[in-house]
Amino acid sequence: MEPTSRTYPVQLTDAEWRERLTPAEYQVLRQAGTERPGIGEYTDTTTVGVYSCRACDAELFRSDTKFESQCGWPSFYAPLAGDSVEYIEDTTLGMRRVEVRCAACGSHLGHVFEGEGYDTPTDQRYCINSISMRLTPEA
Repeated sequence: MEPTSRTYPVQLTDAEWRERLTPAEYQVLRQAGTERPGIGEYTDTTTVGVYSCRACDAELFRSDTKFESQCGWPSFYAPLAGDSVEYIEDTTLGMRRVEVRCAACGSHLGHVFEGEGYDTPTDQRYCINSISMRLTPEA
C-alpha cells in the first residue's frame, strides 16, 4: 500500500500491525492484497449486524446495505457513515479503479464501482474483502 499524506487516528508501526494481524490479514489490509473470490467468510452471509475493520474495529458497513452481486466478494451499496471510509485512485493492474480504505487506520478494504446497473439506492458496489472485516451480529 502506498503511503498517503493523511494522518489516521489509529497509527501503529509495521511491526505492531504484523503482531496484531495474521499473515493473510496483513497481506490484504496493509499491502492492498485481495482474497480469492468466493472463499471469504462473509460472501454469502445474511446475518444482521455491523461490519467493522478487522485491523482497528472501526465500524464500516451495516448488513442492511449488503446485497448479492455474484462477484465473489461481499458487496454493499453504501458505507455506514460518509466518513467511515476513504477513497484513493488506484491505477494498478492497468485499470482505473477507486480503492476503499478504512478512514480510521488506512487499511485496504477493497474497491467501489459505480454505474454497473445494480438495483440499489446508490448504484454503487463496494466490493470488500471478507478478511478486511469482522461482523458483530445484532443482539
